[in-house]
Amino acid sequence: MRFISEAESASVISHEMAYEAIAAALAAVGEPRTANFPVVLGHGSLDVNRFTVKAAATSELTGLKIGSYWPGNLDMGLPRHNSLILLFDQKLGRISVAIEAGLVNAYRTAAADAVAADLLARPDAEVLAIFGAGHQAFYECAAIARIRPLKRIMVVARDADKAGSLAAKLRSAGMPAKVADKKEACRASDIIVTATNSNEPLFETEWVRPGTHIASMGSDAIGKQELPVDLFPEGNLFCDLPEQSRRIGEFQHAGASATLTPLGDVIARRHLGRRSREEITIFDSSGLSVQDLYIAQHIVRALSR
Repeated sequence: MRFISEAESASVISHEMAYEAIAAALAAVGEPRTANFPVVLGHGSLDVNRFTVKAAATSELTGLKIGSYWPGNLDMGLPRHNSLILLFDQKLGRISVAIEAGLVNAYRTAAADAVAADLLARPDAEVLAIFGAGHQAFYECAAIARIRPLKRIMVVARDADKAGSLAAKLRSAGMPAKVADKKEACRASDIIVTATNSNEPLFETEWVRPGTHIASMGSDAIGKQELPVDLFPEGNLFCDLPEQSRRIGEFQHAGASATLTPLGDVIARRHLGRRSREEITIFDSSGLSVQDLYIAQHIVRALSR
C-alpha cells in the first residue's frame, strides 16, 4: 500500500487541479457504472466529535473517504477538519493508496462550487457574498475568483473578528474584500456562497436579486439548513446528486415535488443550465465520494511524475 502524507498531497494540490478533477467527477455521476453509496454519519465517544464515511465506485475507481470534525482541535492549534481517502486495488480488493487529504478536501469542496458557478452564474457576475468565515470560506472565494473576475467580495459572519480576519486574508491574496451585513451583501451580489454549520436560513428570499447564482455547501447532515425554503420555488435547482441532496443536503427542505437537476447533466449538455439572465440558480453541494476518488487519482498522478 502506498501512503501519501498530508505534506505530500498539499504540495501538489491547486485550484486548477481540483477544478479539472471535480468537473470530471460530476460528469461521471451520470454514467451507468458509477455508484455513490449511502453516507455514514457518525460521532466519536463525545457526541460533539463527528465523522462521515462516503464511498463510491466508477468504471475505473473504487474507494472511500473518512472525514472528521473534532472542534476541540482548535484549542490545540490543530485543524478541526481532517480527511483520509482510500483507493482499492480493483483486482485484489486491498487498499492500494491511502491519502491524508485535509487541505485537498478544502480545494475539492471549493472546486464543486466553482464548477457550478462557471456553468450557472451569469458570465458578467462580479460581486460575491460569502456567508461564513471559517476555514473553508477562503478556498471558496479563491476558487470562484478563478472563474469570474470578481470586483468585490462581501464577507458575512456572526463573529465580527473572524469576518474581519477573512476579509484581510482575502485582500492580502489580491481579492477585494470587505465585511458586510447579510442584507447589504445579498442585495449587492451576483453570486452567494454559504459555507456555515447553520440549522436555519441565513438570509431572506426578498433580498436576493434576479439573476443571482447561489451555492450552499454547508448542509451535509440531517437538520442542517442555510437557505430560506421559499427561495426554492423562485429558482432553478441543481445539485451534485439528487438522492443525497434530499437526504442530507440543502434540498432536504425543498419538498418531494421539487425538481432537482444533477450538475453532471449540465456538463454533459443534457440540461441547458441557466435559462435566462433573470433566473435565480441554486446549487446544493452535499459532497460526493466520487469527487474524492477523482481528486485522489489526480494527486497520485501528480506525485508519480
